[in-house]
Amino acid sequence: MTPEQLAAAIRAALADLVAAGEFDLEVPETLRVERPRQAGHGDWSTNVAMQLAKTAGMPPRDFAGKLAGALEQVAGIAAVEVAGPGFINITLDAASAGELARTIVEAGAAYGQGTSEAGRVVNLEYISANPTGPLHIGHTRWAALGDAMVRLLRAAGAEVAAEYYINDAGGQVAKLGGSVLAKLRGEAAPEGGYDGEYVDGLAEQVRAGRPDILDLPADEALQAAWDVAYPIQLAAIKQTLADFNVAFDVWFSEKGLHDAGAVEQAVARLREQGHVFDQDGAIWLRTTDFTDDKDRVLIRANGVPTYFAADAAYYLSKKDRGFDEKIYLLGADHHGYIGRLKAIAACAGDDPEHNIEVKIGQLVNIAGERMGKRRGNALYMDELIEWIGPDALRYSLARYPSDSPLSLDGEEMRRQTNDNPVFYVQYAHARTSNVARLAAEDGVHREDGFDPSLLTDPTEAALLAVLGDFPRVTAQAASLLEPHRVARYLENLAAHFHKWYDTCRVRPMNADEPVTDLHRTRLWLNDATRTVLANGLGLLGVSAPERM
Repeated sequence: MTPEQLAAAIRAALADLVAAGEFDLEVPETLRVERPRQAGHGDWSTNVAMQLAKTAGMPPRDFAGKLAGALEQVAGIAAVEVAGPGFINITLDAASAGELARTIVEAGAAYGQGTSEAGRVVNLEYISANPTGPLHIGHTRWAALGDAMVRLLRAAGAEVAAEYYINDAGGQVAKLGGSVLAKLRGEAAPEGGYDGEYVDGLAEQVRAGRPDILDLPADEALQAAWDVAYPIQLAAIKQTLADFNVAFDVWFSEKGLHDAGAVEQAVARLREQGHVFDQDGAIWLRTTDFTDDKDRVLIRANGVPTYFAADAAYYLSKKDRGFDEKIYLLGADHHGYIGRLKAIAACAGDDPEHNIEVKIGQLVNIAGERMGKRRGNALYMDELIEWIGPDALRYSLARYPSDSPLSLDGEEMRRQTNDNPVFYVQYAHARTSNVARLAAEDGVHREDGFDPSLLTDPTEAALLAVLGDFPRVTAQAASLLEPHRVARYLENLAAHFHKWYDTCRVRPMNADEPVTDLHRTRLWLNDATRTVLANGLGLLGVSAPERM
């Protein structure tokens, strides 16, 4: 019996009690069962009695007692207990609980997916670093979290586009082009420019691509340096993200906004909404009408659009492309953007409480032996991937809430011990794969038998209960955009699996012991665990190795 089937059984019992006149209420369309917080309180728990008792006009414990009596008659339920103010704790019989192993194996990669976020159409923008240098340690955190959020939302049924906004207009041209030219001329980088080994490499490629660049007039040389260096640097960013198992559906060019006249069109549309005004020769957006701390300039008095104007045009572009929800993942120094982006949404006629969400990530520091390998006073994503590995790096960054500052140890993240969470979880998956390989050598095959009533060991009941909780965890993680919930779940699952592995054997003890349905049924449970571990790691963009 899955948690969903149990919830349906509870609804049916409520409906029967209503029909019998025991309760006067409307049976809710959905209700939830959860794992009890304390061991020994059954396999599943529901607080439906406390939710409905007032409507039924009786104390919660009395309501719970009537419902418990009905549930005791349900096939597959071994025991029902009323606890505390009205919690109902439910214990399944072994056969009903064990049936979940077959359900999971047969569902395969689909187990854990659902429809809780179906109907949502989301644009999730993250990283969006300037294409003027390699991605650094801060971008690495958003890459791990943003990609995991996309995976979670899709697993929950949402339609999601992962988007990277390329800041390829305005001051970026002068900053990168000027830095490359300075390097070619043997000069110091201009104020606000860039330095480091990667600029040396870009300069050499620009020299090869435009050997005449130093003979060009200043403005032409600046543009030529950008024209050669920019696509090279953007390609490097894309390659780094590919190495980190991160893919974007859309690479959106800021320059494209300007070239298409979208900024001017945005100003006109916002003026039609009644929120644009003219003052001191400039064009303003009255964002203070929507809780922003000050009104914002869209077009300067000299006719040059501000970055804010491009932000407004970009928001409208997302809206025009059919994205009902726009989620922005921004760095720790972008708190000021929350009010202004929400104000843009409101000025565009959207609901800032629904149509836009801005999440701010906190700083991350990774210490260790390799911190000395730096270029231009920054630790870059490609260095982190090379040093720590994409799996350990992604998992470690995803297992903490985005709003918590992080200080991690690179060498600890690399260590292959049970104290390292990513190793602990991946090793559990590798162990399930090894069990399956060795079981096959001993003639234990799932298709030869399955008797879930044989899964009576306490470690088996505990492992099954954790496996059954996976769909709820993934749905909640998707709803809250909190990938760390999946990571912590996987660590708990791995702990229960290792304990079961130490207690119960899938293979015969020796060649003289016959293969029985107990061995086969335990293989189903082993393979169900492997399925859930792989599915959970996949939601985090982390591999599930079969050997370690």
